Order: sequence, then C-alpha cells, then structure tokens
Amino acid sequence: MLTKVLLILLGMCIILPSRSEEPRVESEYGPSAHDDVYGHQPQAPENKLLSEETVPTLTGPSRRLGNLQAATHILNSILNNYDHKLRPGIGEKPTVVTVELSVNTLGPISILDMEYTIDITFCQTWYDERLRYNGSFESFVLNGDMVSQLWIPDTFFRNSKRTQEHAITMPNQMARIYKDGKVLYTIRMTIDAGCLLHMLKFPMDSHSCPLSFSSFSYPESEMIYKWEDFKLEINEKNSWKLFQFDFIGVTNTTETISTPAGDFMVTTLFFNVSRRFGFVAFQNYVPSSVTTMLSWISFWIKKDSAPARTSLGITSVLTMTTLGTFSRKNFPRVSYITALDFYIAICFVFCFCALMEFAVLNFLTYNWTKPRASPKLRHPHIRARALTPPRVHAFQHPEAFVCQIEDSDESDGEEGPFCPAQQSFRRHAIQNAGNGCCRWCKKYFCAVPSCEGSIWQQGRLFIHIYRLDSYSRIVFPVTFFFFNVLYWLVCLNL
Repeated sequence: MLTKVLLILLGMCIILPSRSEEPRVESEYGPSAHDDVYGHQPQAPENKLLSEETVPTLTGPSRRLGNLQAATHILNSILNNYDHKLRPGIGEKPTVVTVELSVNTLGPISILDMEYTIDITFCQTWYDERLRYNGSFESFVLNGDMVSQLWIPDTFFRNSKRTQEHAITMPNQMARIYKDGKVLYTIRMTIDAGCLLHMLKFPMDSHSCPLSFSSFSYPESEMIYKWEDFKLEINEKNSWKLFQFDFIGVTNTTETISTPAGDFMVTTLFFNVSRRFGFVAFQNYVPSSVTTMLSWISFWIKKDSAPARTSLGITSVLTMTTLGTFSRKNFPRVSYITALDFYIAICFVFCFCALMEFAVLNFLTYNWTKPRASPKLRHPHIRARALTPPRVHAFQHPEAFVCQIEDSDESDGEEGPFCPAQQSFRRHAIQNAGNGCCRWCKKYFCAVPSCEGSIWQQGRLFIHIYRLDSYSRIVFPVTFFFFNVLYWLVCLNL
C-alpha cells in the first residue's frame, strides 16, 4: 500500500515539472518565429506612437481651449463697452470709407424699362480705434448676427429700383477686424438700377449705365468715400448677360449733392456699353431695303396690268408699315424719332411713291387719250395686232380727220408713228386735256404717243408720260442709293 502511494507521488512529481517547462519552450521558439514575420521593430514604434499621441491628446484640448478663451476674451473686451450706434471718430473727424467693387455679373439691359441688372460684391474698409486689441491673432472674422454688433456705414444705391441681398446658405456678409482697428465689411447683392438710355442714334448707340451710391444719413462733414487707386475687379469670364451689347469699359466720378439734410458725397460708376449692330440689321434694315427694291418691279410691268402693279404696290406699303410697327414693339415710348425710324420712314416713302407713280401714269394716260365728241374731230382708234409692224392710215375729211394706228405689243404704246394730221390732233388733245387738269400740266407733260416735232414743247422741259416708267427705273434706284450713302455717313460719324 505504501509502495503504491510512493509511486503515485513520484509520478506526480515527474508530470508537474514537465507541464511547467512547456510554456518556456513556446516562449523561446514562438517569439522568435513571430519576430521573423512582424519583427520587433514595428512593435517598438507602435509603443512610441502611442506615447507620442498621448501627449497631444492631453495638451491639445488645453491649447485649443486656451485659444478659444483668448479669442473670447479679446472679443468680449472690445465689444463690451462698444456702442455700434455711434460712428468712429464722432465729434473729431469724418470717417473715411474706402470702397472696392467686384462685378460678378452684368446684365441683362432692359431697353423697354430702361434699367439693367448687376451682381456685385461690395467691400468697404474703415478704421475704428475702439476695436484695437493686443494678442497673437492678426484678425477676427465675424459673420451672421455678430456683424450687427459693429458700426456699419449706411451706404445705399441712389439709382437702384430693387436690391436683393443673398442669404443662401447663410447671409452673404462678413466683417473682418484687424489688430490696428481696421474693419473690412463685405456683402454680396444683386441690384436692378435705372439707366437712362438716349435712343436718338439707335441702333448705332452707346450708353453709360450708372451705379451711384452715397451715405443715407451722414453728410460730407462726417463721412467721406474714396477709391483706393480705383480698384474695380471685372470678372468678364463669368456668364455676362449683355446679349445685344458689348462692354467697353468703366469710369467713375465723385461729386457733392446738396440736399435739405446736408451736403452728401456721391460716388458714381459708369458701365459703358455699345450696341451690336448685327441683330438690328437683320431684323430691320435688310427687310426694309429689300421691300423697297421689290416695289420697283412694278416699273417693268406693263401699265395695262393694273391688278398686278396695284397689288405689288399695296403689299410693299403694308409690309413697310408692319416693319415700322415691329421695330417699336420692344422699344421705350420716346417722343423723338430714332435713326432706325427715319430709315424705315424713307423706305415707306419710296414704296408709296412707286405706287403713286402707277396711279399718276394711269390717270394721265386715261384722261388725255379719252375719246371726246367733236363736230370737227374724231379721236383715233387704236388696236393692237400681234407680230405686225405698225401701220398708219390717214383719212382726210372736210370736217374731221381719223388717224388709225395699229400698234404691236412690242412697242407697248410708248412710241407712236407720225401722222400727217398728228399736229392738228395734238393741239386739240392738249386743249381738251387742259379742261380736266391743271393748266400748267399741259405745259410740261406730253399726252400723245410721240412728242417729237411738237411746237408747244420748244424751249420747255417736258415729261413724256408714256416714258414715265423708264424714268422711274433710273430715278428710284439712284435716289435710294445716294440716300443710303448719306445716311450711313452721317450715322457712323456722329
């Protein structure tokens, strides 16, 4: 029994030391194998990074908290006794406000309403000694509700009709305070400003659209505006909406306006633009000129074709009336005529004169060749035969004569043959025509097919009625050409 107990104790003594030695073996071989793969060096930097991170995590919040407390302390110290209702330097000297302007978008320009739209970023700079401070911060940026705690110049735009301040996603305004008391205030706004357009030279016109601003309540003795080397940023790369205009440049003026409230300094910017001629030329000048030229086609149509010539003339007149009305559709109701109105009016006169030319031709030829009963004279009978040369037969009668003229279509009745009794007939025709028309008409108008050899025309300037279309074919185009030359020389040189 005792022997069994001893054997058990001996076995336990052998087993226990072997189990206690197993971890030692793993620790000898296991870590060596692990160091070959990951190495001991990555572990060391890991511990080092942890130690380094623990330091800023302990000191960072304290530093940030210190900066915030310092900034809060500075702002509270300068704003605690600050009265934003009073301007800086009150009672001592006027406040000088330096202005800078950045144009984001210009246009469109409304001709009918005489106004234009402009999107700007307006910057004002001044010095306020009450905002000076000492510290490590060079400047503070205030936005939102904090801006209302500072004194801001009461600048307003004198010629604005509507003004919109942008407030997406926050109000687009900012105030920056510097250590030396300098304050920069910036705001973005869109303004619909009035622009008086002088349309006398339309469409060869140029305009200067003003943007005028001043203080609303502080006169010149208390607030002065000035430009620092006239800093104006023009962002032409943006999508400007000028459409029919080209941007030429910008100028500025400063003047003093006297009002019952005092003398105020007013600063004005002029945005100079010139109109693009291409749009108006294709919309008005080209159709007017072409319509005027089309009305001259009636001079090449036979005078016997009354429906064709009348319809062409009336259509030309109505077309010019429509063009004149269309040109004034989107136009301000000014009391004077413009260069375009004058051109369209002259084209209307040319079309109307082309229609009246046929009316005069038809009236004179009908009345002066009208058969009249006479005991001593019978009017010649005229009939046309196609492709037959003209022939003349004269019949003498003790009391009257008959001159029968057979004319072809080729002559169109412009030139008649000579008849032995033609002079006698011409005298009677002129005397009879004088009874229905003015007496002076028979002195300068020839009422018979041929006026050659006539006694009454000697020493006088006469107009051959049957050749009136031939005269018009030359007079109308030449007159219209010289009118255009004179018109464009005057308009382009003014």
